Amino acid sequence: MGLGRRTLFAAVCAVAVAALYAVQPVLAQAGADLGLPEARLGWLVAAGQLGYLAGLAVLVPLGDVADGRTLIAGHLLLTALGAALAATATHAGMVFAGLALAGLFAVVVQTTVAYAATLSRPGERGRDLGVVTSGVVLGVLGSRVAAGALATAWGWRGVYVVLAVLLVLLAALVRVTLPPDPRTARPAYREVLASMGGLVRERLFLSRGLITFFLFASFGTLWSGLALPLAAEPWHLSAARIGLFGLAGLAGALGAARAGRWADGGFASAVTGGALALLAASWLATGQASRSLWLVALGVVVLDFAVQAVHVSNQHLLTAAHPERTSSVIGGYMIFYALGSALGATTTTTVFAACAFTGLGGEPPCGGTGPRRVSGFLNPVRLIAPGDSPFLVRFAPGLACLLDGWWSRAFRCDPWSEPFACWSPPC
Repeated sequence: MGLGRRTLFAAVCAVAVAALYAVQPVLAQAGADLGLPEARLGWLVAAGQLGYLAGLAVLVPLGDVADGRTLIAGHLLLTALGAALAATATHAGMVFAGLALAGLFAVVVQTTVAYAATLSRPGERGRDLGVVTSGVVLGVLGSRVAAGALATAWGWRGVYVVLAVLLVLLAALVRVTLPPDPRTARPAYREVLASMGGLVRERLFLSRGLITFFLFASFGTLWSGLALPLAAEPWHLSAARIGLFGLAGLAGALGAARAGRWADGGFASAVTGGALALLAASWLATGQASRSLWLVALGVVVLDFAVQAVHVSNQHLLTAAHPERTSSVIGGYMIFYALGSALGATTTTTVFAACAFTGLGGEPPCGGTGPRRVSGFLNPVRLIAPGDSPFLVRFAPGLACLLDGWWSRAFRCDPWSEPFACWSPPC
């Protein structure tokens, strides 16, 4: 496969998956325009994810049945229709419908990867798929940067206008430049669906699917909820600046590119265990969303590295176990991904709306008396801060305040306006 064809496949994946994730950095702006309360903002993300879930179950199997070129072009046009509906909707219900339609046909990403494998020569398949799947990573994370910039210039609706135009152009290029499907013998659609149902009885598929469910629930929690504390006190970041955190995530995800080679060497289980430990540790940094943007960026890099490393390892193991039906296996596996992402998106905004508060001296969330939370995230550094010791607060308040100021100094930095200025709260 030539470079031009690989690039086209990668571009299709990047733009199609962007239709699913572009809403995340503009949640606050879209919610204000549509009059949605914070507790319902997560459903803007979940609408697309639930549509994507349905597409994985009923549309991806068509990749083993129908002509790949025609299928890809048609699904790109229908994704463009969903984006256009979201851009022109006059009320929230139509926006939800447009995002769900775009998500439903954004599964063209999986069809594209499978068709690229079909057109590749055996000796080049690994390299071709590496380029194509890099388009998915660029679309997932780069869309946040692009969407933030476009929303600042033209509003959140402008993001979907641009997406619709790009999707239509790509559909025309696919139809004109790609060859017809070379396969002659194709199974019946019912047979493909039946084979997907049997996968859940396999231990490897089920275990890797459950790992993916919780993995992308964490991923969805971060990227669907991150815009809310960053747009609020004390940062008040614009959509463009919030979108720049996608660059940190992109660096982390691309850094995990070697995970496939480690899996080839028989280290898939070790990669999975180590990456999941890093995933848990990343929240210690991201939990400081109201204290330090540098720590948030670090948490984003680590989390996206861990997610991509596990995701690559999972796909390597599953496709190696089922080389004769990769499209069906990946489609079934990605159902767990969609369910987890939707859970993370809806849960994080609901919790933020119910429990978030600003400042370090306020009452605990939701009227409770437990550990303090900042911007809806558990604040582990604050939890163990020396100035929070009940003994010191009661019997030596001056020392407690001094220690609290010392502890906070390392975490109160604004890299946007004062990258080297750190301060502690006054006593």
